[in-house]
Amino acid sequence: MSQKQLKEAFISNLNGTSLLEISAGLSLPPLCLLCRGLLLILYYLHHGKPVSSRKYSLLLDFLVLVSPLLFSCTVLSPIIFFMPVILAAFCAGIFSKIYSQRKREAKVPFGQIVKEFQKACLDPECIPAITVFRVYVNVLTSISILAVDFPQYPRRYAKAETYGTGAMDLGVGAFIFGNALVCPEVRQKSHVTQPRFSNLARQAFSVWPLIFLGAGRLLSVKSIEYHEHTSEYGVHWNFFFTLAFVRLAASLLLAIFPRHKAWLVALALAVLYQLLLSTTSLKMFILHGSDGRDSRLGFLDANREGLLSLLGYLAIYLASAQVGLWLLQRRSSVRGWLEALRGLALAVLVLSVLLQLCQACTEPVSRRMANLPFCTWVLAHCLLLLGFFVLADLTLVFTKLLVKGSSVPCCWKVVQPPGSRKKHGMEAVPVGREDKLSQLCLISAINKNQLLFFLLANVMTGAVNILIDTIHSKAAFTLCVLHLYMFFNCLIMYILHARNIVLKFW
Repeated sequence: MSQKQLKEAFISNLNGTSLLEISAGLSLPPLCLLCRGLLLILYYLHHGKPVSSRKYSLLLDFLVLVSPLLFSCTVLSPIIFFMPVILAAFCAGIFSKIYSQRKREAKVPFGQIVKEFQKACLDPECIPAITVFRVYVNVLTSISILAVDFPQYPRRYAKAETYGTGAMDLGVGAFIFGNALVCPEVRQKSHVTQPRFSNLARQAFSVWPLIFLGAGRLLSVKSIEYHEHTSEYGVHWNFFFTLAFVRLAASLLLAIFPRHKAWLVALALAVLYQLLLSTTSLKMFILHGSDGRDSRLGFLDANREGLLSLLGYLAIYLASAQVGLWLLQRRSSVRGWLEALRGLALAVLVLSVLLQLCQACTEPVSRRMANLPFCTWVLAHCLLLLGFFVLADLTLVFTKLLVKGSSVPCCWKVVQPPGSRKKHGMEAVPVGREDKLSQLCLISAINKNQLLFFLLANVMTGAVNILIDTIHSKAAFTLCVLHLYMFFNCLIMYILHARNIVLKFW
């Protein structure tokens, strides 16, 4: 077999992993975020000032926010269920140290601190969990698209061939989910009246880079005979095209139907698509082609997976837009977000039950077809991850109240309601300090140029695969390559952010 055929076989005919293992993995990014925040608060407690060095800030962010994920999906994957326990214990130790040292300064009863925490007001204009969710989906995707070509990346985490729940299968749906959370229809204020199809025109203009990138990827892959998984999207289709067409179609539907009914449109679309899969020959066409022998003749036949799965991804996008509208409802207090957290937990529970029913009554999860179980699974686990991030943010807010003046980048700002007296332990963090800290944050840096980060990761992945025999790499070499690859991508974003450069002109 040629090197191209070896690599294609290496990522083909896989069956995914268990839902429990994926859920355990989803708890790692929020724990990394919490760990980073607690370390910054502890540093402030000891030195009386935040970390001011950009070099050390980048190093801390990379080592705490990115590096544990690299290890978890490679050499530490056999103990993935112990990783959340280890990280949670480490976070608990840091919090205990912060709390004990703070108590020596001012002995305030724990019950009083909890009451002040519940009454604390948060900046309603910023929801850090949404930003962090979108950035981490990008980071995890960037790690996986290269790591999957190395033997240290478990085959069960890679995309399943037809049925199954691999970590990379979830990543595709999570990317759609994260885009929908901040789409123009969600960000548009409800009281602002705009022409009915204004967002559609805006999306039509904004998706051309995706179409351009999709065409560029197609031409480059074919010209250098780069290895590809044909049954993933088809012969000519790729994820850039999927994302572009889903965004356009969703804007059209949201221009026709009321925004607050997006979930009904999503449900109708997903159910109708599943009925077509279950009652017609559509499923056989997707899996085996028009002649039943995996033919790839004609554009539709050649790209059947990518074209027909658009219906499932569109349902995910519309449902996610509904989640975005709900999250952006004005909540200015910790108590309001605790109630929202309960709502997220209830939604995850309901969707998890529906997932089991869908699989029992129809078929298993299939990313290849983007069927109803796949849509339900993606929504359940994305809401779970989002809930974890909200919980981590609230924990950091509580810790910031213990240490007056401390701040954490990409975390809620504690503010005072107008006309209220300042209470002990609830002083507002100066805006200038928060702005300065945001300049030292890797999450903010990636968030500012997310499409560029994803594009750079794709280009670097191709370069590494051309230069290195990834399949036969040893563990130490693999870890070095992955760390250098991710650090280079992060460093570029960090430099652009420090210079306040946003490479977006559409």
